[in-house]
Amino acid sequence: MEKTYNNYQLTWLVALRVFIGWHFLYEGLVKVLNPNWSASSYLMDSAGLFGPMFVKMSSNPNLMNYIDFLNEWALVLIGLGLILGCFSRLSSIGGILLLLLYTMSHPAIIGVEYASAMEGSYFWVNKNIIELVALGLLYVFPSGRIIGLDRLLVGVLPKSCQKFIL
Repeated sequence: MEKTYNNYQLTWLVALRVFIGWHFLYEGLVKVLNPNWSASSYLMDSAGLFGPMFVKMSSNPNLMNYIDFLNEWALVLIGLGLILGCFSRLSSIGGILLLLLYTMSHPAIIGVEYASAMEGSYFWVNKNIIELVALGLLYVFPSGRIIGLDRLLVGVLPKSCQKFIL
């Protein structure tokens, strides 16, 4: 059963999808195009329950090569998927998982100070959590099936795949 949206709903859903996609794509491209970029310093600054795990990861240069590559290209691919409305549900899930990892590394909890400057003061809810929830909204309202390349893929991919990735 295909859902229908009025023009206002669809406009705002597509705008949200494209803006979040742009944010992911831009962050990924900045990292890809900077040969000196590494997530190492970010991970070394981790705190909270999972902080020690992320700090330990940052001390392994071989592992950091994989982490850097995956982080850069995940951001780019998720961004492109959201902007184009292509595999939009899969892109939303990927974005949620990536933002969840960022949140686990740098939770917004009182009394924790990070080396990198934070925008404002947070208690549990920060921009990563808000974007994560917005991606959840885009997962349950897949606008790419109406305005996006997912509309074309619906006729090509098996129905068993469509539910989770389009």
